[in-house]
Amino acid sequence: MARISTAELRRYILGGQISRQGCLRNNAPRAIPFRPSRKYATVSSSSSPSQSPPIIPLRKQLKDAAKAAKPTKKKPSSADNQQIPGWDLTVGIEIHAQLNTPRKLFSSSLASSSDSSFPPNTLISPFDLAIPGSQPIFQPETLIPAIRAALALNCSIEQVSRFDRKHYFHWDQPAGYQITQYYSPFARSGYIELFPRDGIAKQDGDVFRVGIKQVQMEQDTGKTMVMSTQEGDDGQAETHHVDFNRVGVPLIEIITEPTMHSPATAAAFVRKVQMLLYAVNACVSGMESGGLRADVNVSVRRAGETGLGTRTEIKNLNSFKAVEDAIIAERDRQIRVLEEGGTILGETRGWSLGSGETRRLRGKEGEVDYRYMPDPDLGPVVVDSGLVRYLGDSMGVLPDQEIDQLVGRYGLSTKDAMALMGLDNGARVQYFYRVLDQLEEKLGLGVVREEEDDVVALAGTAAVDDAESGEMRRREQKHALLAANWCLHELGKLTEVASDLGMTADGECAIPSGDLATLLAHLYKKEITASVAKELLWSIFRGEIVTGGVTDVIEEQSLWFDELSYEEYADLADEVVDGQEKVLGEFVRFQQGLAGKKGYPQGKLMFLVGQMMRSGPEHRMDPASAERIMKQRLEEVYVPRVMSKEAN
Repeated sequence: MARISTAELRRYILGGQISRQGCLRNNAPRAIPFRPSRKYATVSSSSSPSQSPPIIPLRKQLKDAAKAAKPTKKKPSSADNQQIPGWDLTVGIEIHAQLNTPRKLFSSSLASSSDSSFPPNTLISPFDLAIPGSQPIFQPETLIPAIRAALALNCSIEQVSRFDRKHYFHWDQPAGYQITQYYSPFARSGYIELFPRDGIAKQDGDVFRVGIKQVQMEQDTGKTMVMSTQEGDDGQAETHHVDFNRVGVPLIEIITEPTMHSPATAAAFVRKVQMLLYAVNACVSGMESGGLRADVNVSVRRAGETGLGTRTEIKNLNSFKAVEDAIIAERDRQIRVLEEGGTILGETRGWSLGSGETRRLRGKEGEVDYRYMPDPDLGPVVVDSGLVRYLGDSMGVLPDQEIDQLVGRYGLSTKDAMALMGLDNGARVQYFYRVLDQLEEKLGLGVVREEEDDVVALAGTAAVDDAESGEMRRREQKHALLAANWCLHELGKLTEVASDLGMTADGECAIPSGDLATLLAHLYKKEITASVAKELLWSIFRGEIVTGGVTDVIEEQSLWFDELSYEEYADLADEVVDGQEKVLGEFVRFQQGLAGKKGYPQGKLMFLVGQMMRSGPEHRMDPASAERIMKQRLEEVYVPRVMSKEAN
């Protein structure tokens, strides 16, 4: 078959015309009329080229049709999905956090963490497996992190607390009951204050207080692992393997009052609790690794109604996003059921990541179903008030105070301060402080903090000049911002997973803090460029530079920054500005007061600086110096010269 020319294909596709050449019948029509969809423009083959409308390409027709079919309604953002007009949402949360203790709650067996490398069913004692005759023995050291956590949550510590049995049957609970503190918890009546920086909804104002009903100690259950196995010709079947290493691991359960009314605020509360538990060293790991889990109770009612609606519980949410998304999905489900005339059933529901709806798991058990009773094998727990005072005095700085310091003293943005506090279970901010201390030592700024403390203490007196205080603060913020930027952003570029940095609890990682401080000291003093510093950081991360060898590598490879002189910068600026009359006109208009609302043409300035960086030897140029000299030359040389020409 002969190859069809491109011109003939175009006439056929766009105009519906077929050539009669080679046709068997001489009376075949010259063209077969093309009957397009109503969505597309009609092209008549009988009209002359001068009278026919312009041909619309088929690709454009299809693209326009797809655009018209696309829904115009956008998915509501999280900020716009916090409240539903005519309905009130009420949320209460129960948080289960694993305590940072070496032993289990009622046996001397080692406590298994979520990332433990111990083989299954090796960290167990007779009581953990409910062997007949075995007795629970309360481990007093588990009480220390529990009290620290309760104090961080502003709770009052009960002098006497007791343990109860919560009965239910499941394969991950060998005894058939869980030991908890339902009737007499060790802590009550706490609260947490949330602020806009924590991520609360706008409707909740500048400060939102979440009441905490009680904090109780309890034992964890076993870990169930679902595995698929081949079962003859019937396909795959599931088998459940149970690891009892986790049975008896000490937990605290934090139960809030039902005072939250926005999904974002509920997620912010869980995030704040995790940050507080890290800060007081009460929790071993966070939601991302299974050390903290949240159960959310959700109910809705029509606006203006009194009392709370029937609540449902969503179990085992393991991320902050899951908390917010699950609440939104369950709220919308309950509203939909009530608007259709249905009834909300008290039940336990589940949530899967990425799902749009919650799913029913089982009916909601009540106090009667669990058959709570005092544990006859365990005596009361008596807490001395002196121990509570000691733990309260030794807790250190809490997250809100530390964020205020990072923002106010070191000049960090609220977002960066929150990120430093939250990354690596709170270890990233410790790493920042280690780097900052060593950087100040290398720069000879070790006395800056002490001097500033004296200035702040004397603030408001005649002996202190405000300008001196402000200059001292700016001096400290400059190198602190440099350290924070590298500890947060540049380290984050080294790996997609933060855990690959190997950050330890005391603030060390694969990039030794001393080496990063040395690198930043050279960068701060402009002895190396930022691009060289980033390459050296990669070399440290890959292990190509031995610990303490940063300066030696810079010397061996001649990486020192030999910056251009002022005259060399000026010559480059002259070359770049030559022929840029239109750009210079923007600066002239600004000088003459004709720029209006545009203000100073900073964008044009940075365009000229970029041209300078491309024209000169980049390894010998500092962008800040190039910007400063270009701006100076514009004000003193180029703009006056143009204005002089215009005047003449």
